[in-house]
Amino acid sequence: MLDQGAPPHHRTIPSPGLGARLMRRKPVERLVAEGGQGEGGSLRRTLGLWQLTMISIGATLGTGIFVVLGEAVPKAGPAVTLSFVIAGLTALFSALSYAELAGTIPVSGSSYSYAYATLGELVAWVCGWCLLLEYGVSVAAVAVGWGQYLNELLDGTIGVTIPDALSAPPGDGGIFNLPALIVVLLAMAFLLGGARESARANTVMVVVKIGALVLFCAIGIQGFRSGNYEHFMPLGMAGVSAAGATLFFSYIGFDAASTAGEEAKNAQRDLPRAIMLSLVIVTALYVLVAAVAVGARPWERFGDSEAALAQIMRDVTGQSFWGTLLAACAVIAIASVVLTVLYGQTRILFAMSRDGLVPKVFGRVHPKTGAPRANTVIVSLFCGVLAAAIPLGQLADATSIGTLFAFGLVNIAVVVLRRTRPEMPRTFRVPLSPVLPVLGLGFCVWMMGSLSAVTWVVFGVWMAAGLVFYFVYGHRRSRLASSEG
Repeated sequence: MLDQGAPPHHRTIPSPGLGARLMRRKPVERLVAEGGQGEGGSLRRTLGLWQLTMISIGATLGTGIFVVLGEAVPKAGPAVTLSFVIAGLTALFSALSYAELAGTIPVSGSSYSYAYATLGELVAWVCGWCLLLEYGVSVAAVAVGWGQYLNELLDGTIGVTIPDALSAPPGDGGIFNLPALIVVLLAMAFLLGGARESARANTVMVVVKIGALVLFCAIGIQGFRSGNYEHFMPLGMAGVSAAGATLFFSYIGFDAASTAGEEAKNAQRDLPRAIMLSLVIVTALYVLVAAVAVGARPWERFGDSEAALAQIMRDVTGQSFWGTLLAACAVIAIASVVLTVLYGQTRILFAMSRDGLVPKVFGRVHPKTGAPRANTVIVSLFCGVLAAAIPLGQLADATSIGTLFAFGLVNIAVVVLRRTRPEMPRTFRVPLSPVLPVLGLGFCVWMMGSLSAVTWVVFGVWMAAGLVFYFVYGHRRSRLASSEG
């Protein structure tokens, strides 16, 4: 309230209260204007529709089929195909919201940036913190599965494998998962060269992985036994739901294109297209491969290895060659997931650093490569150590809950922006809004409820740590607060 009795030049405007500061929004125009700007340099716009689609497919395809399928089948039985459909439907509702926001707010930061423009700084921070869990932990989870296929490849080619002590994390019979650390460091090396070079390497790897899955279906169908589907839902709908929640981990990559908003040549046009196209391709392949895999192998036998597809190829043909070939393709395919998801993680931190919510080191851009080098090295080392020390199942579920929470916020954000800024140009619009965004939010909440109590405890601890960091660091250093002050 102004002091009405004081002279005009002595009147002071009181600072906003805590609630107002926590709910402050970053204008969309400012978000877009700051796009690409970092400490010491700027990101470069080098990616077209093809590269963006390949980034989304690279970050998605392979995670669930090559790695998590062995975790999900024991929960749902043959109905795991239905679990993939449910998880894909949940992803579809959120993908529609992502596509609209990516075309309207074409910046790095993904749902963190969308939440900042619509729901306020505190909610944006919570969303960004969930994205760190989603992307960072998923890199580690996928890297764990990469080591399993590497052993399959080594066994089929030179007859040796890496000892369990050096190829499995503590709790899974090992001491340190060295292959998991190695693949993260290899991805780091590509990313340090810049976005264009990383995108080229990813495109090659995506083509290899699609070819590998088509080859698996062509050979695996020869071992198809209808009897494997007699007890389609042995653990009931609860098992299907639980498997779907785990398999949602397989769909997190479709939003990776949205983290490339500041490196896309025509972000408003190409981001929505890349998101939707990649999700359709990935879902179709997931359901097809899962159906063939369960038909070729009794569901009770899926819990003994993360390299299930290579073993099915070997069992069906009676030859080690085909299983070894698939393992080789999987080594390349899973490496592309690590590369693209690690890329997304660094760009989210880049956006948060530019806003002052995390340290400046994450926003420094190398002038020659246009890549945030220090950011990439720090994130890679963290994810590599995490992958080397934590079992796969725990990582996958922790990633799923962070992903679902962030996706739920995106569904809310698209409705809020429609109401607060209806005049903004949108290159893609969610049909039947707000019905579909509300359904997307409902599916996310339902699948979160299907996760274990342990996963919720981990999530709660993670969120508590994030809120402490925000109030100790981010809230005080927010650049939006500085500009408003």
